[in-house]
Amino acid sequence: MSVICTKNLSRQYGGRRGIQDVNLQIGEGEIFGFLGPNGAGKTTTIRLLLGFLKPGSGSAAIFQRDCWSDSPEIKQYTGYVPGDVRLYPWLTTRKALRIVGKIRNQDLMPEGGRLAERFRLELDLPVRKMSRGNRQKVAIVLALAHRPRLAILDEPTSGLDPLMQDTLCQCLREMANEGRTVVFSSHTLSEVESLCDRVCMIRDGRIVVDESLESLKKRAPRQISVMLPDSAAAASISWPDFMKVKQIRGSFCHLEMVGPSPDFLRWAATQDFRDVTIGLPSLDVLFREFYDLSPSAESE
Repeated sequence: MSVICTKNLSRQYGGRRGIQDVNLQIGEGEIFGFLGPNGAGKTTTIRLLLGFLKPGSGSAAIFQRDCWSDSPEIKQYTGYVPGDVRLYPWLTTRKALRIVGKIRNQDLMPEGGRLAERFRLELDLPVRKMSRGNRQKVAIVLALAHRPRLAILDEPTSGLDPLMQDTLCQCLREMANEGRTVVFSSHTLSEVESLCDRVCMIRDGRIVVDESLESLKKRAPRQISVMLPDSAAAASISWPDFMKVKQIRGSFCHLEMVGPSPDFLRWAATQDFRDVTIGLPSLDVLFREFYDLSPSAESE
């Protein structure tokens, strides 16, 4: 069963770009990574799914219900962490769980208390005394305390330290193992790579790739470093067709290769190399190709 289904979903902001012809099918028990740089269209898509925005054209459905007209019913089964968490200064985690519990007509304290303990939250500490990371944790607990069938998380690790990021990933994997669905939006490739089953990349409001993580890794290049006997040796090497020479600096050559390493190793055994380092398939290189990013451009 498809938990989320969009067909040619589009939304513009006057003359500004929004999203165009977004088609998604997300199933039960899936951890779906929604990846793209800031401004690519991730948050617009999420707001359309949650019924915060009305589509300009196309359609979006969750649990086979229209995301705009049936939004109140969809929200009963959905947990959401916004990209910009804002909470009242006087609020505590305990008060927040009680307020949201009344709205949902559900006692959230048992599960909310367990989650607060896992995320090391003080139940009675007011928001005005919390760090940014703790405020983020409150939002996560509120989104997951009713055990939603679908969790939509927009940049949820913002402000979390590495240990709490690991705790969140563990919670989301447990959700998926129970057949519940997670949409995890991020601009950080390493987060998506370590957690998600499938990755969708969006650029300029359009989907540019939607594949399983395993499929992407098969065509992601490996980074290889070779140390030669001396700086002049590179000129005499006839590099095989499956290799791409990225840089030669003195006696070091930096190469790129798509596919398994045995072909390279057999060829390398015939060469007079002093040392060889072979990296794992790098999704980061694919990411930069899809978004036409150079290291210098990304840092600007």
